[in-house]
Amino acid sequence: MALFEIVIVMGMTLDIQKDRGMSREHVSHSDIASWAADKVNLPKDKATTYRDQARRVREKVEKHLSEHEDFSLKKILLSGSLAKGTALRNLNDIDMACYVSGVSNETDIADLLEYIAERLRTAFPNMSPDQVKPQTYSVTISFKGTGLDVDVVPIIYDEDPDWYGNLVSQEDGSFLKTCIPRHLEFIRKRKNISPNHFAQVIRLAKQWKNNMKVEYPGFKFKSFMIELILAKLADDGEDFSDYPEALQSFFTYIAKTNLREQIVFTDYYPLSKVGSFTEPVRIIDPVNEKNNASVLYSEGQADLIVEAALDAGDAIDAALAATNKENTVYYWQKVFGPSFSI
Repeated sequence: MALFEIVIVMGMTLDIQKDRGMSREHVSHSDIASWAADKVNLPKDKATTYRDQARRVREKVEKHLSEHEDFSLKKILLSGSLAKGTALRNLNDIDMACYVSGVSNETDIADLLEYIAERLRTAFPNMSPDQVKPQTYSVTISFKGTGLDVDVVPIIYDEDPDWYGNLVSQEDGSFLKTCIPRHLEFIRKRKNISPNHFAQVIRLAKQWKNNMKVEYPGFKFKSFMIELILAKLADDGEDFSDYPEALQSFFTYIAKTNLREQIVFTDYYPLSKVGSFTEPVRIIDPVNEKNNASVLYSEGQADLIVEAALDAGDAIDAALAATNKENTVYYWQKVFGPSFSI
């Protein structure tokens, strides 16, 4: 390359960097953080209310499930996004894992769910019967005051010291080995390394996912998969303290790998124990080396995620190169939806 060509390229690079600096005056990391606090994150007071509600459910379950001659309650704890600290503002249901021993087959599970429903109706006498409903593999309590649903999900427990048990899969009714305390610990370890930022980038990525579900019929991207991709990036040393760059790294990873690179963690099992998976997307459960968390995602569904990630990455690049606030906000709205404003 001739010297003058190098100078031109260097000049272009400097211009791009200058433009990005200008665009950050319009929408900066701090602006995105403030918008997320106002529009994306579950407010602290609501989180406290929901946790208190979950605590009351736990106390009721502990009191009223101890009387059955066959089923024995061992532990009940909050799980899901509220427990992980990654819940969005539009949260309308929370999960509680109910570890129960003495259950071994589908007939027993049906009996267990009906029994849990009956005892919860007794525990909440002011509720109408339709506010406590057995589902296929859980029992849902609907609180009219807060509009919150609490899903009590039984985990079949056989005295494992690390609290492994069998969750009944919502997808096909099969038993799925899981460990809720370790799932929570897994996320907590990454949060401790990047306090505030790791959880916030998860929430921002979930906000993008929700926007894509509105934009593209048939789009799906399980939150657990998003968490694991971001955990992989965190383990690889990604700095999450700059939200535009962290999100761009997330979208770049999806686009670069075409969502076909196997993701595995070795927190709780060695790599040698991981089997061979043939599904298009292979994001392995960090607490169960035999569970592909993305097992149900087809080639077409994976391609739709990759296409959406490419579009989001282009939008962020355009936002970082925009020279006025109106255009910058416009491109960020392509990522987060029309609710984004500064």
